[in-house]
Amino acid sequence: MSKDILNPYESEEQAALFQWARIMENTYPELALLVAIPNGGLRNMPEAVRFKAEGVRKGFPDMILPVARGAYHSLAIELKRRKGGTVSPEQKAWIEALKGQGWSAMVCRGADEAITVITEYLRGKRWNQRDLLDWIAWKQCKKK
Repeated sequence: MSKDILNPYESEEQAALFQWARIMENTYPELALLVAIPNGGLRNMPEAVRFKAEGVRKGFPDMILPVARGAYHSLAIELKRRKGGTVSPEQKAWIEALKGQGWSAMVCRGADEAITVITEYLRGKRWNQRDLLDWIAWKQCKKK
């Protein structure tokens, strides 16, 4: 468990997001299709070699929602902590590659941001990273 209650670990944020998704399946049945991709984490050498042979690819986003909306085929999210957490070159490359294939793909900072993106995606909103950052800044100013 994270010592910083205002900046939980990525795994805590992801667990909170999936808890929300299970609760919201009555409103958005498509959330039953939201899946985590267990690409990260420390692995011993034999396990890492096996996963690589099985097709695990470095940098693939943390979760996907294989639901088409508007012009998009699916949604991919790379989840990071609210503060900190570096997006690797491989993660950036995957996000751009998925966008090039008609996916909505982006980095979200924390479960709240991911929940907003998923909800708006399911409602048909087209997000790009700049729109998301502008919206978050506007929401934070509105709270003050």
